[in-house]
Amino acid sequence: MNWMQVEDYLRRDDRAVLPLGSTEQHSHLRLTVDCILPERVAAEAAEPLGVPVFPVVAYGVTPYFRKYPGSISLRVETHLAVVRDILDSLAAQGFRRILVVNGHGGNSGVQQYVPEWTADHPECRVLFHNWWNAPKTWAKVQDTDPVASHASWMENFPWTRLPGVKMPAEQKPMVDLARVRALDPASLRAYLGDGNYGGLYERPDADMLAIWRVAVEETRDLLTGAWGGAG
Repeated sequence: MNWMQVEDYLRRDDRAVLPLGSTEQHSHLRLTVDCILPERVAAEAAEPLGVPVFPVVAYGVTPYFRKYPGSISLRVETHLAVVRDILDSLAAQGFRRILVVNGHGGNSGVQQYVPEWTADHPECRVLFHNWWNAPKTWAKVQDTDPVASHASWMENFPWTRLPGVKMPAEQKPMVDLARVRALDPASLRAYLGDGNYGGLYERPDADMLAIWRVAVEETRDLLTGAWGGAG
């Protein structure tokens, strides 16, 4: 869209989608898994409704992966400042209903910040949506294979793979999450190895596309829902 199209859109609707991502290790998958997935699920959910999806915020909070080359981490205060400035800009232009589609668990500070921001902008409604562990999507993941985690099969979609990279055939044992949370970046890399937290590295595309359909539908339902009574 150009600015004139956005201006015309705002005469008839006030919804927008902001995807949040991260650039970090995902074992044998792309560093940008957490950017690709929230932006794509947002776009597929919003397109039939004509709701604009803004570009993904490509860097998030991932200090624990700093020893994996290519992993870029923002400080929490930096990340929140970026998101705040984006929300402020959207509100100033007339967007009143904003769906934040998050693709990275380390961005949870935004979920805590959203009520603070909306308290200062009572004319707006902001929904924070972790697309991968929303109730229906997570239930579909668990029904497909309960051993699912970071950088495992559950993030291995046709659009997050790298050409020519062969996935290991074995199922990796689940790591001790309590231990993971206590480790510094160097110790974490030594413990995790390739970066998969546990589970198979890939599953059939039919399984993945079935999960994806649920995720898109669940995200779209938020855009067409009650927005806490607003709209």
